[in-house]
Parts: sequence; C-alpha cells; structure tokens
Amino acid sequence: MRQLRRLRFWALGAMVAMAAGCAAVPPSEKTAASSLTSPPSSSTAAASAAAEPGTPLKAEVVGGGAVTPAEQTALQDDTKDITPQYNDIWQRIRAGFAIPNMDSPLVAQAAQWYTTRPDYVARMTERARKYLYYTVQEVQKRGMPTELALLPFIESAYNPDARSVAHAVGMWQFIPSTGKHYNLKQNMFQDDRRSVLASTNAALDYLQNLYNMFGNWQLALAAYNWGEGSVQRAIAYNKAHNLPVDYQDLRMPNETRNYYPKLQAVKDIISDPAKYGITLPDIPDHPYFKAVTITRDIDVSLAAKLAGLTLDEFRSLNPSYTKPVILGATNPRILLPYDNATHFAQALQAYNGPLSTWTAYTVKATQSPMQLASELKVSEAVLRETNDIPARQLIRAGSTVLIPKADDGSNKNVSAAVAENAVLAFAPEAPPGRRMVLRVGRYGDSVQGVAHRYHLSPLQVAQWNRTTERGIFRKGQFVTIYVTHTPRIFVAERQADERRIVAERKVVKRRVVAERKPQVKRRNIVRQPVKVAERQRKELHYSVQTRDKKLIDVAQQ
Repeated sequence: MRQLRRLRFWALGAMVAMAAGCAAVPPSEKTAASSLTSPPSSSTAAASAAAEPGTPLKAEVVGGGAVTPAEQTALQDDTKDITPQYNDIWQRIRAGFAIPNMDSPLVAQAAQWYTTRPDYVARMTERARKYLYYTVQEVQKRGMPTELALLPFIESAYNPDARSVAHAVGMWQFIPSTGKHYNLKQNMFQDDRRSVLASTNAALDYLQNLYNMFGNWQLALAAYNWGEGSVQRAIAYNKAHNLPVDYQDLRMPNETRNYYPKLQAVKDIISDPAKYGITLPDIPDHPYFKAVTITRDIDVSLAAKLAGLTLDEFRSLNPSYTKPVILGATNPRILLPYDNATHFAQALQAYNGPLSTWTAYTVKATQSPMQLASELKVSEAVLRETNDIPARQLIRAGSTVLIPKADDGSNKNVSAAVAENAVLAFAPEAPPGRRMVLRVGRYGDSVQGVAHRYHLSPLQVAQWNRTTERGIFRKGQFVTIYVTHTPRIFVAERQADERRIVAERKVVKRRVVAERKPQVKRRNIVRQPVKVAERQRKELHYSVQTRDKKLIDVAQQ
C-alpha cells in the first residue's frame, strides 16, 4: 500500500515537471521528440520517475488543485530537493491551523499587548527566522496542528538561551526533571534543553502525550504550562461539582489562565497581520540550516571560523554546547546555514592545525581551585571562568574540569565515557583556623588594611565578607576573618575594645543618673505632702485604736 502511494506521488511529481517544462535532467533528443508527438501516459511517467529517483520535483497547481501538505511531506520523504509549496512560512503555518479558536476577552487583551509593542514582535519574529521552518516541518510530520509551532513565541520569544526563575531553559522551557524524562542530555559539556533539534522533538513528544491524555489541545497546552497532574485535579473538581471541564471553566492560576489566550492572540496576528498593524518578516518556506556530524573534538571558535560565521551566529544555532569545545566522542551534530555547511566541510578538510585546545581532567582529591590550578599549571582565573566555579567552593574528588591542553603536541580526544558522564560537584569551603568577628572603628577600615594587620590575603578577606579586594568597611560594620593563631595585635585590640566598652558604659551610667536626679527631686516634692498626710493618718488611726482598747479594758474591769 505504501509503495502504491509512493508511486502515485512520483507520478504526480512527474506530471507536474512535464507540465512546467522544468525537469532537472535535460531529456535526450529521442525523448524530446517523442514528448512533442504524444504526451506520456501515466504508467510511462511513473516508470521514468522510478528510473530517476534523484530528479527533483516541483510542487505546483495541477488540475486546478494545490498539492496538499500530506502529499508535500510524502514527497519530501523521497527527495531532498523540493521546491517550496507555499510563498513563505507564514502561509504554510496558516494552512495548518486546526485548533478551534477561543473567544475570550483575554485574547483581545493579549492581542492588544502585542500590537502596542511592534518592536518586540519584530525582534521575536526575526529571531524565529532560523528555527521556524524546522519546527513547522516537525509539527506537520506528526500530523499536529501548526499552532504548536507558535508555542515558543509564548514560552521564550523563540530564544534558545531563555532561562526562567523556575530554571526552565531553552525555546520550549524544559525544567531539568522534565528534560531528563524526555532524554535530553544535561551534563557539563552539553545541555540539550537548549538544542534546537533535541528540544523540539522532546516538546512535541510531550505535547502528543498530553493530547493523548486529555483529548483536547487546549487542555494539553494548559497541562504543558501547569502540569498534567494539576489539570487532572481541576477537571476532577469540576466533574465532582457538575461543572463544565473546558479550558475557560477550570480553576487555574492566572499564568495558565492567560496561556492559551496568548497563543490565540499570536495566531490571530499571524492570520491577519495587517488588521493589527503588524508587519511579519519575509521568511521563505525553506530550511535555514543543515546538520553536520562532528567526529573529533573541535573548539567552538574554530568551528565558527571554518564555517565563516561569527561566534554569536554559531552559538545562536548551537546553544546547547555550553563549553568552549565540542566533544566528538558522542558524534554530536552542529547546525550551520546551508551555504556555510559546504564551506565548513571544505575548510575542515584543508585545515592542518590542531582542532581542539582543550581537554578534560578528573580531579583526584577534593581541593580548592587555587590548589588545582597550581597542580595543573594553569591560571586560576581561566579555571574558574571556563568551569563556572563559584567563590568559596571546593572541587570534589571525581569531578571533571575543562583545562587548556599542554603544549606537548598531543591531539588526543576526550573519551566517550567522560563526555557522557562528566560531572562537576562542589563542596563548601571551610576556612582553616579560628573564626573571629571584628567591629570597625569610628574611622572605618579597608579590606587591604585588615588583611595586612592579620597577615591574610586581601582576596580571602574579600571573599569571607562578600566584597572586593579594594572594598571599604563602614563604621560599626562587623568583619569576619579566619586565623590559625591569635596575633598580638588582636589581643591589644580586644583589650582596647574592652576598655572602651567599660568607659562607654560608665559614661552612659553617669548620664542616666544625671538625667534622673531632677526627676527624683520633682517626684519627692510632689510626694512629700502625700507622705506627711499618710503619716498623720496612720498616727491618728493608731491613737484611736489605743484609746478604744483602753476603754474596753476599763469596761471589762
């Protein structure tokens, strides 16, 4: 059945080529003469097409009807040189819209947001020029609606380097756990969540699974943003309360509530950009890049140079390679513009120098970056910058670090085991010695001054107190240092501080006593008549009691 369908497509392509008179291979004189006398039959056309499978086909209007996207996809499976069916990629996207439109005030609100920011829309759509054809092609290969190719506009504005506060990365904004679930490599040399090819395929797999779960693209997209568990609980709640379970009827956070309306707004703008005053860039319906397999380690800067690209242009197509070298042990693929891919292959073949100036080293014992740099005879600054080593951290044993190659002529590549499993782990740096906290005096102090007095490194003092080597400490600020012994200057300062504190306490006490004396005098003046009256009352009460007692005694006698 598949062969018959393919034969049908070949016949269609041959008829189109004959009708347009643009066959890629010029016919012989005999064939040309026969074609002038009588038109070929369908069986003859099919046979000639099967005899020349490399002949490019051109998709045009035949018999008053356009070639369908399904036929175009089938033709692309059999030949790689296909004339685009549509005038541009936007026309192809519009033809594949299949998700029902949403009528909601939130859609109008989102559309208004985009139309008032034409510069943002222009940057976003221009950035998508490199990736949009591939995304649309993969969406249509799976028979999915082309609205899904617009989803990176909402997720990341089609920026493969985008990173969210939730640590989601890439055009499709994968968090680490979801990326691992969909087999996206995440190691110190490569992060496939940024890869154009790998992340797109993983995102479409995820969306297809969500659609199979909910049977509704709007709910599937809500789950992509909110999580399938959250959407399932919201649906269960509505069912338990006899409520509808449509997208607009579910209880969901505001971000998810506005998620699909944003996609609908982008869809409306692309459907009729003139209505919203938006001008879309002219993006042809043709692949922008070509994948090239790398089998040897090569520096990113050298690969960009051999391809005739700037470093920024190269990284925009290959953002998943996070280090200055691409390891060839796992046969990775780099993306290059079509013309540059050919130039890269030729330049690589003619290049005689070393391809890589970096190698990997496995740390044998937990140590500081300064100790490791000294051991490997490399710059500590280069070691920290290349491997993104944070301050006040030790490198754990078993970690892998990237270091410059030694000048010994060695051109050995990094092994596949290291390329696949390399990790870089850190441990908090516990400074040796005793922790001391100093208080800065009235005239302030500096990092270099403290380091000089206590025989420490200014860099250490700066790191312990989260400042720079030329930092200044303010009056009253507490300074933390770690020393292996107690310097005499510290003893003298501590004694001086104690004397100063005692003197300050005495001064405060005298001031308080002096301030209280007038208050005590005034209080005594006010209370003296009260005290006299109270004393007189007590004396009178005592005299009355004494008199009554005497009278009682006389009466009893």
